[in-house]
Amino acid sequence: MAFKGYDQLNDMQLDVLRELGNIGAGNAATSLSSMLNRPVSITVPTVRILNIKGVTTELGGPENLIIGLLLTLEGDVTGMIMFLMQQDFAKMILQGLLGTDIEDVTNLDAMGHSALLEISNIMAASYVNAISQMTNLRINVSVPDISVDMAGAILSVPAIYFANISDEIIFIEDRFESNNESGISHVLLIPEVESLEKILSNLGIDL
Repeated sequence: MAFKGYDQLNDMQLDVLRELGNIGAGNAATSLSSMLNRPVSITVPTVRILNIKGVTTELGGPENLIIGLLLTLEGDVTGMIMFLMQQDFAKMILQGLLGTDIEDVTNLDAMGHSALLEISNIMAASYVNAISQMTNLRINVSVPDISVDMAGAILSVPAIYFANISDEIIFIEDRFESNNESGISHVLLIPEVESLEKILSNLGIDL
């Protein structure tokens, strides 16, 4: 029987979503390694179903400054995906790409901003591509919108968009390691309920 919200996912369905998260994270690590031209490893991602309040807490509280990239999903799957980075992770990547230390991610020049946008876009696309390839579903993404702001402000967008759909979202936490440095990123996967059913169904999972 079809479910009405993410909170109704059973253990088997959650395991499938974890596997999607694993593959997406692996793709992201490969992309990051290529961009930085050095090996990048990743620990096993943590995949949970959380509400917006829980996500805000995991991100360090509503006033914690983070970097957020928002993509709208269209086609066979509709909804949103957000790629979120803590400041230290963003600084690590930008230093590797640009060769200069970044003191303040809120005051980037045009090159720094462009690099941050491109990094976030490629990383987010790694998860979308994983879903598309595993399910044979066509997924188009919007032009990305990036913001450096407090977690509470960034998360207000999906909170408003999905207020009448579901209180929960799929929360993926990844830890990347390279050259004795490490950084954490998060992915918020927010397909609409019908699209989530379609993803699971195409993966052969009974609803």
